[in-house]
Amino acid sequence: MFCHRQDQPVSRRDLLASAGMGFGSLALASMLSSKGMAASTASAPSSGVKSPLAARLPHFAPKAKSCIFLFMEGGPSHLDTFDPKPLVNKLAGQPLPDSFGKVITAMGEASAPLLASQRKWAQHGESGLWVSDWLPHTARHADKLAVIRSCWADGINHSAGVCQMNTGSILGGRPSLGSWVTYGLGTENTDLPAFVVMQDNVSQVVNGPRNWSAGFMPALYQGIRIEGGQDPIPNLMTPAGKTASQQQGKLAFLNQMNRDFAGRHPQQTELDARIESYELAFRMQAEAPQAIDLGEETEATQKLYGLDRKETASYGRLCLLARRLVERGTRFVQLYHGAGSKWDAHSGIEKNHTSLCEAMDLPVAGLLEDLSARGLLDETLVIWGGEFGRTPMSEQGNGRDHNPTGFTMWMAGGGVAGGQTIGETDEVGLHAVSQKMHVHDLHATILHLMGLGHMDLVYQYKGRPERPTLNEGHPYVKITG
Repeated sequence: MFCHRQDQPVSRRDLLASAGMGFGSLALASMLSSKGMAASTASAPSSGVKSPLAARLPHFAPKAKSCIFLFMEGGPSHLDTFDPKPLVNKLAGQPLPDSFGKVITAMGEASAPLLASQRKWAQHGESGLWVSDWLPHTARHADKLAVIRSCWADGINHSAGVCQMNTGSILGGRPSLGSWVTYGLGTENTDLPAFVVMQDNVSQVVNGPRNWSAGFMPALYQGIRIEGGQDPIPNLMTPAGKTASQQQGKLAFLNQMNRDFAGRHPQQTELDARIESYELAFRMQAEAPQAIDLGEETEATQKLYGLDRKETASYGRLCLLARRLVERGTRFVQLYHGAGSKWDAHSGIEKNHTSLCEAMDLPVAGLLEDLSARGLLDETLVIWGGEFGRTPMSEQGNGRDHNPTGFTMWMAGGGVAGGQTIGETDEVGLHAVSQKMHVHDLHATILHLMGLGHMDLVYQYKGRPERPTLNEGHPYVKITG
């Protein structure tokens, strides 16, 4: 059992000082390594590990060494992608039958008529997995996918839903899933961030950095967001005219001042993170440029991810960067697609989802194919999904509202047995009804695949043992076949 304590009281003055420093260094705060001197101040008392980010042994043999979470922000419609419901089309234009109960959505009690899906469906692969015509490229990898049709969550609106899918709670303040993985397993590459977040456009992701925060754990476990453009890590390189010795001297001077301050304020974990981030940033000047240089990739590989097409280039670049990061030891990568709740199709779902699927489908398929070809898929868990699904009822005549009571996600690689469908929703796709998997179950399953028991991964906070799934959930161990 991993256990970490943080019990020291914090005064109002110290809290404000700590918060100010944390905001100022947010972009680098989690880029830490096991070589930092100050990191040992936050290590587990009984672990014997010199740095909190040194690689740790899992609780049991893992199926996956790393994870890539493809997050479709805003809530993609399961009814139009992976969960066909003929009854919805049969009853289109009619009210939801009373047998399915009253439905409360983000817009209040739902009473709109059912909206037909305009998709064409086909079975794919030897498994015969159902996939709609919106995802022709992903469909080619049907036998790699474990499609979970019975997901459910508690958040009705985007803020609560995105927060829960990332942290397990609809309320902010808890560590993200990536932070728990980093805390439990550490990093395999001390010269790159252990937990990386990227997004496909400049819009603000709902909740912002709270989604990849370390919550009440030391700030060094939080995710580091990097850009997907030509300069993914701004201000990384040494300024022109500065020598390595000058940089080292500046780093040593800053570290000495920070350590003196940290000695007087041991409860300020943000300062530990800042000290570590300077040291990692210095080492990254040699390692990171190579990791993010897509020019090293062949033309065929870049085309595989859709970098040659305007529609797919943005997310394709992120997917290719994710592959380059995990093969170099980054533990957890999260890629937001449709940042700014672009998948939220309250109206015009045909136009909205057609465009988004076109931008995402080819890059995701390329990622699966590339990982498989390189022998990385067996050790890399790939997850696809959003914070919830969409309702079978219409909204504004041609859209769908939020639906947290039944929706679809899929997993591939990382020991997952492909070509299977897990669970189901009712006949109209409104509620999960068999093999139901709450967000806590999903998180427990992800941690299990990475060799971590969700009830054994503990962080002591103010005398209370905290766990990633809030002491709930069960891993779906049958997902491995």
